[in-house]
Amino acid sequence: MNVIGVILGGGAGTRLQPLTSERSKPAVPIAGKYRLVDIPISNCINNDIKRIFVLTQFNSESLHRHIQTSYRFDSFSRSFVRILAAQQTPGDESWYTGTADAVRKTLTHLANENADHVVILSGDQLYSMDFTSMIEEHIKRGAEVTIATKPTDRRDAGALGILQSDDDSRIVNFVEKPGDTPELTALRAPMYEEETYLASMGIYVFNSDVLRRLLDNDDQDFGKEVIPKAISNTKVYSYIYDGYWRDIGTIRNFWESSLQLTDDVPEFSLYENKSRIYTRMRYLPPSKVLSCVVNHCLLSEGCILSGREVTRSIIGIRGVIGEGTIMRNTVMMGADVYEDESDESHTIPLGIGKDCHVENAIIDKNVRIGDRVVISPKGKKDGVTDLYTVQDGVIVVPKGTVIESDTVL
Repeated sequence: MNVIGVILGGGAGTRLQPLTSERSKPAVPIAGKYRLVDIPISNCINNDIKRIFVLTQFNSESLHRHIQTSYRFDSFSRSFVRILAAQQTPGDESWYTGTADAVRKTLTHLANENADHVVILSGDQLYSMDFTSMIEEHIKRGAEVTIATKPTDRRDAGALGILQSDDDSRIVNFVEKPGDTPELTALRAPMYEEETYLASMGIYVFNSDVLRRLLDNDDQDFGKEVIPKAISNTKVYSYIYDGYWRDIGTIRNFWESSLQLTDDVPEFSLYENKSRIYTRMRYLPPSKVLSCVVNHCLLSEGCILSGREVTRSIIGIRGVIGEGTIMRNTVMMGADVYEDESDESHTIPLGIGKDCHVENAIIDKNVRIGDRVVISPKGKKDGVTDLYTVQDGVIVVPKGTVIESDTVL
């Protein structure tokens, strides 16, 4: 199949603050050793889509660096992962103003590949999907646009893009975020006995010529404008996906989805041969556990655990946990470097010190936490301080924060 992939990675990611204060959403670390952008890129590679464009804009330096150091194909193939950063040109001095606008402004680069189909993906979702089957069904139906859809219940449907299809799976109605309203009730999917709705996953297959036609206007967003308008004059079909899919758009979703990876049999597995997740190759030593009870955890490379207990947590690369420390339900993102022991510029080393208690937390990269520190969201209202953010029952310590010994957050 002659297909290219386009990954949308330019959003500001305001709902993921403070994790996105210095990086874009697709650059946020996930599962200890990966970045969110590795998920759509790996899905493309696993489906033999090896011409991939990543559209970037906000806080994109770390994302660019990660892609450039991670995805290098051999010189004798047409495979690539290419960054298309927002830029001002003589013909257009504006930046990307939406998903559709971002693709419109890069159409010249996409057209150079002479692809028959374009797969458009989001850069902040967790899933493993067979794009090949979706594209084959798209071609078999004679579709011009196919939208991947996920069955969902009413509780979640109001905040998503909900569509309605006929008996042949052709989409006849689409409403972006209808809320818990009578309009939502009218969009109920009739093929299910229980109250179920088909939600757009933000994953699209377009015929290349149709994509150009649909973007020959000023529409800014696929979900709000392009797709609803296309239904009346374009063959738009639904492809129902019943596997695991999660939008990592909020702190709570990110935290819950991350910790679910530590379950005995998680819904999203990191251990499938046919759906590997690729990322930057690092040459780090094995993780070392000195005296710590570790239960339901993911340990990345190069960690040193001397704590008392680490339960249902994720420890990122080069993560250090001091003696006597207890950590529960926490995502710790680790560190970018090992510190030189002779470096006396910091009184508190990278990692978590001795006799600390950390729970229901996200500890971003390169954080320095002293001894006997308590970090917990219990009893705290949502809010932002210099040392932490609390959102939906999760406490987040931003990247590079220093917390002195005996501090109680």
